[in-house]
Amino acid sequence: MTLTMNAAERERFLADPHVAILSVTAEEGRAPLSVPVWYLYEPGGEISFVTGQDSRKMELIRKAGRLSLTVQNEQLPYGYVFVEGAVTTIEQAHPEERRALAERYLGAEDAALYLESTSEIAHTMVVVRVRPEHWLSRDYAKQ
Repeated sequence: MTLTMNAAERERFLADPHVAILSVTAEEGRAPLSVPVWYLYEPGGEISFVTGQDSRKMELIRKAGRLSLTVQNEQLPYGYVFVEGAVTTIEQAHPEERRALAERYLGAEDAALYLESTSEIAHTMVVVRVRPEHWLSRDYAKQ
């Protein structure tokens, strides 16, 4: 018996609202930058997330052109999906995308408060899209 998720299982897992740890190559002599992010994903599609256009994270993503995300189930039974891929687009974040992302993690009411509290920096936010290319996964419920 394998603990590895099949393609449908890992895509379903990734589509669930987990907080991801994004990792991107840093400067020589430094460890990769690894930070938590909210993300959107539909099975078979691209992964997207929103971040500040002038952040260190964005600088490194532009330079590397690729990144990885790790999402995990923190409750028993444990499981995780690691996905690596190329950045396909970086563009101004649209209000609808920011709302969808906030609602996924906060619910409608708290998302509205979050969007209102970040409205002054909304124009500095970009959406990054990543095409999944390499996957690793484990589902300890399969034991």
